[in-house]
Amino acid sequence: MNPPEPLDPTVPARPAPTPTPGPTRPSAGRRPVAEAPERRRALPPVPAPYQLPFHYGALHTVGLDYLVDPEPVREVLAEHHPGLAAADFDGRACVSLNYQLYFAQYPTGGGITQEVEVNIIAHPAGATGRLPAIGYQQYARGFDQTKLLGIARIHVLCDNPLAIDAGRRLYAEPKYPGCFESVMPSLNGPADQRIWSVVCRQAEPGADGGTLEPGDRTLFALHADLTGLTPEPVNNTPITGYGTDPRAGLLAGPMNVYQPYQHHEMDASTGDRVRLVVADPTSGVGRHLTALVGDAPAAGVWTYQSAPVAAHNRPYYIPSGA
Repeated sequence: MNPPEPLDPTVPARPAPTPTPGPTRPSAGRRPVAEAPERRRALPPVPAPYQLPFHYGALHTVGLDYLVDPEPVREVLAEHHPGLAAADFDGRACVSLNYQLYFAQYPTGGGITQEVEVNIIAHPAGATGRLPAIGYQQYARGFDQTKLLGIARIHVLCDNPLAIDAGRRLYAEPKYPGCFESVMPSLNGPADQRIWSVVCRQAEPGADGGTLEPGDRTLFALHADLTGLTPEPVNNTPITGYGTDPRAGLLAGPMNVYQPYQHHEMDASTGDRVRLVVADPTSGVGRHLTALVGDAPAAGVWTYQSAPVAAHNRPYYIPSGA
């Protein structure tokens, strides 16, 4: 490259060209001034004596999914969760029931809880454009990584007064007393037993407020015989649970499960393996189950059972004098 020629001081300098206006760029280390963002909301409070997250010591659950007529579902959702819209799975809505048996350890001991949730798979009404276009079987396998498709709780029946209070105050769950008779697969039972059976009955708060009084009225029952069916491990958590607080509005609480669920895709050949029986159609939960599910066949069944952490083995005899 040749060196530049020296400037001739007798030649007047030409004025520099006027720069053409273009898009402005922020200076290094500076951010452009943005419009004032919407005010962000504070997190929901955690009332005493609770603290979050809530840790499960063990969890055993079975869920039944039904693809149903969307119009009744939309009506119920608008009544209970007006900020949500029902998920659209190829023109069908999804109603999901799940039974849970779980254990939790506290500083002063432990507690065992049973509950059943009646849910509608839904998402925030303004989030439709953020959702992937997926069908039910893809949803069941965890393809929605936005986790906007969650469970809108319509009924939650529970046999633990403390869990009822926590669910209402922390997550705005429509939670109320119920009692249960359940049968489920167990390592402490026959190896070939793959049946889940849950009977839900009404219950009332006890006089002391810390217990429940079981009632005689059966509300509904669910039954799933999974014997001989091969499950598919699916990674579909965290599961977003939606609740609607009457004062603060819609809230979401995700739940992590640290191992895959076992998913069973149901079809015409396996449909008779699953039964939902509404024993009292006059009850609130019975009325909704009748209107929303009716005699629709189950589209999928999913289960989760915590792995054991210890085993007390079979004893043996020690000969005398040994």
